[in-house]
Amino acid sequence: MNVLFVCLGNVCRSPIAEALLKKKYTELGIEGEVCSAGFEPYHINKPPDVKAISTGKFYGLEVTGLARLFVKEDFDRFDKIYAMDSQNYYDVVELIRTKDDVDKIDLIMNTIEPGKNKTLPDPFHSGVDNCHTVYKLLDKATDAIVKIAQEKSNK
Repeated sequence: MNVLFVCLGNVCRSPIAEALLKKKYTELGIEGEVCSAGFEPYHINKPPDVKAISTGKFYGLEVTGLARLFVKEDFDRFDKIYAMDSQNYYDVVELIRTKDDVDKIDLIMNTIEPGKNKTLPDPFHSGVDNCHTVYKLLDKATDAIVKIAQEKSNK
């Protein structure tokens, strides 16, 4: 199952989620592309925020990559697109082309608390402690995504 994570700048939440899911896919032998993207151009081609990198290192995770923008063609590449908050969700929704596109989009927190439509806080302008909170939530969310991927591969 190919998964894309989307946040505002693609430098904190989505790169952490990408690194977590890639690691779990590798460890469990799950096939699929995992990537992240954002909507604001001011971070394009820049590495993840230092708070995201240091939080990842604390948990033994390498958070790498360069920020990129979400594009309509991502609907063709990915089976699921997880937005970190409602603004990112609506940004993705504005680019939908078909009903299939609509079915691919969800809020990341719905993997933990289905139907609650909660958002994941953005730790970019706050301290590293908030990055740890976000990491722990993303760890749970990516565990849920792994279960979905495993169920799909068993069909």
